[in-house]
Amino acid sequence: MIEFGQTGMSAAPLRGMLARWRAVTAVAAVCLALGACAGEQFQKGYILPPGALEQIPIGASQDQVLIVMGTPSTVATLNGEVFYYISQRTERKVAFMNQQVVDQRVIAIYFDRNRQVQRLANYGLKDGRIFDFISRTTPTSGQELSYLTPLFKLLSFN
Repeated sequence: MIEFGQTGMSAAPLRGMLARWRAVTAVAAVCLALGACAGEQFQKGYILPPGALEQIPIGASQDQVLIVMGTPSTVATLNGEVFYYISQRTERKVAFMNQQVVDQRVIAIYFDRNRQVQRLANYGLKDGRIFDFISRTTPTSGQELSYLTPLFKLLSFN
């Protein structure tokens, strides 16, 4: 059996190395746990290529728009045709929390009766309310409940 005194090593440096190893392991575990809770960003819908809108002049044909922009998210055909390219960017600051809308874009390209670009529009969050893309509904006012409504419901005898 070899003792520490015989090999030239003392027990104090070995204990110090073990303590440092434990500290490094604990710091790594904490960083890993906090890294798993970091925020995330999500892109939904159309991703606008850089410089794409600059490549579509007024008077461009519908085919040129399709080449540059690709297939639209949806098309409207009232009073001429309109291509809509819809995108939404959300983020979640902490894992397992609800997503918050950070940016929302609707690019509208209006065509005249000859199927040439008449007007371009780039609508964002500040241009209107957030609406549900799935059900295509916009929340209406007048349906919000105040904090007194549940109290009145409890007091009513109907």
